[in-house]
Amino acid sequence: MRITISGPPGSGKTTACNNLSEALGLKAVVFGKIFREIAAEKNISLIELGAMAEKDPTIDKGIDERIVEIARENEDIILESRLSAYMLKRNDIPAFKIYLYASPEVRMARIGVREGDSFEKAMADTIERQASEAKRYMMYYNIDINDMSVYDLIVNTDDLTPDEVLELILDAIEG
Repeated sequence: MRITISGPPGSGKTTACNNLSEALGLKAVVFGKIFREIAAEKNISLIELGAMAEKDPTIDKGIDERIVEIARENEDIILESRLSAYMLKRNDIPAFKIYLYASPEVRMARIGVREGDSFEKAMADTIERQASEAKRYMMYYNIDINDMSVYDLIVNTDDLTPDEVLELILDAIEG
């Protein structure tokens, strides 16, 4: 079974992806990690890489083509990225598509802890990142990142533990 996990920064995507991978024994590919690696290789921030990607479509398109390629090659895999559900749908690749979200306050607190930043810095950086992503997705793919119609399951992670998120996902997959 192919599974996609999407959502905004700080929603719990990577944690859910890792937990689901362990529970189902499926390989997981986290594309946000790839974006981070590209930024690190260039010795720039995620914000700076996002700005570069607004001018150079090959950055996003290379990652997004890889999503489709990996999905075609693997019937049993978990793909975590903002656009994985859209990319698979557009390419008629079947998958169970999950969207995780959380309130901005919860997401910014999580990001601040993860990145070692203040709440204010996490908020400013995340707002800028999300605006850049939304702009690029619309510009390159005509995708409104706020369109939830592609998802099979939508989960608010605000008040849930990672184990509770996993349980909801497993119940939905089995159902």
